[in-house]
Amino acid sequence: MLISMTGYGQAHRETDAYTASVELKSINSKTFDLSLRLPRFLQSQETEIRNTLAKALLRGKVNLNLEFSRPAAARAVATINREALLAAYHELRAVAESLHLPVSEETLLAALRLPGVIPTAAEAQAATPDAAEEVSWAELQPLLQEAISAIQQFRHDEGRALTLEILGYIATIRQQLAAIEQHDPARVEHVRQRLHSHLAELTSHEQFNATRFEQEVLYYIEKLDIAEEKVRLAAHLNYFEQAIHQPDEAVGKKLGFLAQEIGREINTIGSKANDATVQHLVVGMKEELEKIKEQLNNIL
Repeated sequence: MLISMTGYGQAHRETDAYTASVELKSINSKTFDLSLRLPRFLQSQETEIRNTLAKALLRGKVNLNLEFSRPAAARAVATINREALLAAYHELRAVAESLHLPVSEETLLAALRLPGVIPTAAEAQAATPDAAEEVSWAELQPLLQEAISAIQQFRHDEGRALTLEILGYIATIRQQLAAIEQHDPARVEHVRQRLHSHLAELTSHEQFNATRFEQEVLYYIEKLDIAEEKVRLAAHLNYFEQAIHQPDEAVGKKLGFLAQEIGREINTIGSKANDATVQHLVVGMKEELEKIKEQLNNIL
């Protein structure tokens, strides 16, 4: 069964400590082309992530977006430096007593306003370990695997739909080939009648050369004979249907080669038949083949 290169997968986890999500998108590409967006604390895992995705997805233009955040309740909150507050308060109280000034709540408020008692946001952040660093890659890695499984399932579902669509195009080509096969005796008879109509005229000519005439007739008959092309085209269609059901994960290139061979036989039939009905059927086969090639561009 075919596998599409187009896919989408995501995974999400929300805990009291953090929220993390992984989003994967892929479209068709001749090679594996990956674009990553990772939190800064996961930059060291980029090579491992790239290798994991390349092994799992094989081909396609892939975008990975991994987002990490912490809820407000889990972020670091600035707290009072108790030791600094007590030291400042006692210092202010001693100064006030030495000046015979009253000690009141204003003394405590003044101590709270002194530097170092209540850390600034920058000081609190510097003193508090980065929340992201508390989460290991081993804890987030299952999210990536979940997103990979989701995009692989998406690709398989798309592949099944493409398989049915392409097999429909192949069936139409078979019908048109059968129509050519059915019409061929009439085409051959028409050629025979034309040869007979000219035979009397040619043989009665004074400069008639029997050997040359025989050579020309053989060449003409061989040029118009499409029996081998019809057999090869039928064989290619059979092989195409067999290949499309093979368990090979990357069958797209093989099918692309077979599509070229099918096109070659169709073109030869069209050029050799020299018949309006056959030409009409050949045009129809070419249209179906173009649809197949367009869909094969998205096959793994």
